[in-house]
Amino acid sequence: MRNGTAAILKREFKTLRAALRSLDGTLQRAIATNGSEKAESRPRPRLSAKARASLVLQGRYMGFMRQLKPKQKAQVRKVKEAKGVRTAIERAKRLVRAT
Repeated sequence: MRNGTAAILKREFKTLRAALRSLDGTLQRAIATNGSEKAESRPRPRLSAKARASLVLQGRYMGFMRQLKPKQKAQVRKVKEAKGVRTAIERAKRLVRAT
């Protein structure tokens, strides 16, 4: 009986070692991709003032649009096509406040 128990324990330890090796490999890959070792990362491109302002407007527009219902979104899109983004943002802002 004792030899049977030893064989079972030996098999369990072997399985446990394999699982730990696998976990170690997973953790090493996670450290390599998310760790502080970011040698491969590129610096962010510099944005001009005009490009940054454009991104700010786009963010405001999208922020208001996601709060609207489909019918309201269609109204705002029409305003954007006709009168521009700034006017569309103002319209969206009024619609959000109205609901």
